[in-house]
Amino acid sequence: MRVRFWGTRGSLPVALTASEVRRKLARALLQAQGRQFQDLAEAEVFVSTLPFATAQTFGGNTSCVELELEPPGQESHEYILCDLGSGVRPFGNRVLARHGPKTPNVFHIFMSHLHWDHIMGFPFFTPAYIPGNRLRIYGCHAELETAFRRQQDPPSFPVPFDYLGADIEFVRLEPGRRYDIAGMRVTPKLQLHGGDSYGYRFERNGKVVVYSTDSEHKLDGAEETEAFVRLFFGADVVVFDAMYSLADAISVKADWGHSSNMVGVELCQLAGARHLVLFHHEPVFQDSKIAEIEAETRRLEALTRQDAPELRVSAAYDGLEIEI
Repeated sequence: MRVRFWGTRGSLPVALTASEVRRKLARALLQAQGRQFQDLAEAEVFVSTLPFATAQTFGGNTSCVELELEPPGQESHEYILCDLGSGVRPFGNRVLARHGPKTPNVFHIFMSHLHWDHIMGFPFFTPAYIPGNRLRIYGCHAELETAFRRQQDPPSFPVPFDYLGADIEFVRLEPGRRYDIAGMRVTPKLQLHGGDSYGYRFERNGKVVVYSTDSEHKLDGAEETEAFVRLFFGADVVVFDAMYSLADAISVKADWGHSSNMVGVELCQLAGARHLVLFHHEPVFQDSKIAEIEAETRRLEALTRQDAPELRVSAAYDGLEIEI
């Protein structure tokens, strides 16, 4: 199984500003003092040695994560996604580039919730316009279909939902119940968030991926904590909403529906998870700030690990791929 990230920001898409690009270039030039490069390839080798936040970017698309089940090199026309933020637009473009516009594909899409940053990419998801494609959109909200139709109604969008050419079906799931979907065992879990949100546990051939975004983990009750420990238990990868610092999460942004990197470490350690992926980045954070949070989280994990196996920590970025 492979986890591929197409959008990792929360709340709204962002882009690098001209001043941020200039700052990255200045930092790279400082680290290149006295060096000479014969050609572009040699310069690119040097750039690959620079810190991530200097040479690259965590990206700016909102939530969209792909689960790829087939091994590399094996062709598949069946795709699995979590959420349809703005990151689904480049995902859809890649599918078209890979198979062409006339090849039918099947998309299984699991929705955490229906806030706009998680559905805003759908009107720009080109495969939804092409006859022969099949979309199965799963979620626990009663308003699942209504939300998708409403954002394409005038005056919000010029193309109405009924114009879409693909076969689109909305499938209501029940939280806490296990389902067999697309070759996986899928279990949705209710989370604390405005209007409710749902995390998902995906299991296949002994591998486990947990997608848990837009969830506020207060950890002030044993029953609630234990419920999420069960959701995360033994997971190979946990995609976790770490939008806020711990100080913000318990003070000025309490009850805003998001969690912190420190809470993610604690829950994953309790559950014996193997890899924590920080996700749903605060849109005001520049790349350097997200890199600092990633480093801080790794230090926290090392300090609190005790005799347990190491919990791997990564900050998600648009284009990250994790093989499990």
